[in-house]
Amino acid sequence: MERQKFINLLYKTFEENGMKNLLDDKSAEILCEFADLLVETNKHTNLTAITDEKGIILKHFADSAAISRHIPQGASVLDVGCGAGFPSVPLAIIRKDLAITSLDSTGKKIDFVLSAKEKLGLENLNAVCARAEDFVDLNRESFDVCTSRAVARLNVLAELCVPFVRVGGLFVAMKSDKGAEEAAEAEEGIKKLGAASAEISAYRLTCEDMAIEREARIYKKTALTPKQYPRKYSQILKKPL
Repeated sequence: MERQKFINLLYKTFEENGMKNLLDDKSAEILCEFADLLVETNKHTNLTAITDEKGIILKHFADSAAISRHIPQGASVLDVGCGAGFPSVPLAIIRKDLAITSLDSTGKKIDFVLSAKEKLGLENLNAVCARAEDFVDLNRESFDVCTSRAVARLNVLAELCVPFVRVGGLFVAMKSDKGAEEAAEAEEGIKKLGAASAEISAYRLTCEDMAIEREARIYKKTALTPKQYPRKYSQILKKPL
């Protein structure tokens, strides 16, 4: 992709979506480098179906950046089921104050995130290959924020994510504009996990002629998660809370 054209469109998109303050020349350059790395690696390793410039800027970068407003300054953040690093890598680039951990059970995806960390010099990013229900053993209630994008329905996702959040911290579920049905389905289970609904942020993101509808559902951790959660993934799927 042509570097300056990409960066110009990146600035334009962030400005149109009220996120211009998140970009400076250095972070824009690093996001461009990350896009190049994503496209090049995707030629031999299946990471994403989105490889066009506008798609990457809108559906990967702007979508990831949109939750920045919900993450407190200096927070420790866990991205569960990060895939090729979304939202964790863009957040690490635009928010140097955050300490971010990318978590995924697929080795090739974590290898890619670790490669991006090294090549882009992202000292505030870590990446771990593990299942959430195993990683929680030594990391229960240890993050200020846990987020996840497009991993599972909310009644499944919450059990994987909420146990990682310290009391007073946040679980930020990134969803499409169909989140209300999932939220109603998950409400009682989320209470059992020690969290309560704090905010719903619905927004429309655009990049020239493209647009996506999104929701961030933010839950505040109000009590310790009972020790029996999370269960094994097969159990969670079979009988969600």
